[in-house]
Amino acid sequence: MALNFHQLHIFYTVAERGSFSAAAQALHMTQPAVTMQVQSLEDYFGTKLLLRSTKRIDLTEAGAALMPFAQRSIELIRETDSTMSKFTRQLKGRLQLGASLTIGEYILPRLLGPFGQEYPHITISMKVMNTAQIMEEILNHQLNFGLIEAPVNHPDMHMEAVMSDELQLIVPSAHPLADAGEVTIDQVLQYPVVLREQGSGTRLVMEDELRGKNIDPRSLNIVMELGSTGAVKSAVEAGLGVSFVSASSVKHEVALGLIRTIRISDIRFKRQFYSIYLKSALLPISAVTFLSFLQERDLQQWL
Repeated sequence: MALNFHQLHIFYTVAERGSFSAAAQALHMTQPAVTMQVQSLEDYFGTKLLLRSTKRIDLTEAGAALMPFAQRSIELIRETDSTMSKFTRQLKGRLQLGASLTIGEYILPRLLGPFGQEYPHITISMKVMNTAQIMEEILNHQLNFGLIEAPVNHPDMHMEAVMSDELQLIVPSAHPLADAGEVTIDQVLQYPVVLREQGSGTRLVMEDELRGKNIDPRSLNIVMELGSTGAVKSAVEAGLGVSFVSASSVKHEVALGLIRTIRISDIRFKRQFYSIYLKSALLPISAVTFLSFLQERDLQQWL
């Protein structure tokens, strides 16, 4: 019997998940099949790798020694898929992903067309939801991966930056600052502000940058908190306040003269968008290809 990656992947998933049943669910296998593959790996090495009890699975000394090699093998396969995806043009299949609100509503729709021209046989099913919902569906194996607007910390999740973005100050067209080519953050803070709800990726980035300038976000004159970028734009257009949104989300309103974007001279609200997926999961090659597309293309030509 030869050592193979499939067995290492199964062993790693059992150890990470803490049970054969959870690993079977994650790998879309039956529990007896998972058990058999782990036993075959133990037979190959001639030693026990897992200590089984009614409540939990623990690593033996040999199993603990094997874990970093199993993890590296998974990472190597991912890197291999990523490299080889550049040479593949006849991919087929359905790609399921989740995207947080700004990404799903304003960023990805402009990128799916160019991606579809390069890979016409891949169909994409995208759910637009908040970060917590995306993580829940990934953990429940309902989505391959997600794209989110702010970093998260979860022991089962792999996270990687895939795109960059910048928030811009927006004001209604009749606002006193509308004709200013550039303003300071102190000037902005003199006016009412409309923001996304607490916990949104957009708001977290804005608040973090303000703190970096020793400005307490609680000092803002927040007149309204809204649950979507579309609602924020409508409120600004109606003259209820100023706000900070992704530049890609207001191109239409700016072109129509309904909203103005203004540069702030002494602060920049730059951020990264991230992909997240299970550490123990191997993404389908179609997903790897899509993520490589986002990381390696000049996306600004479409945004």
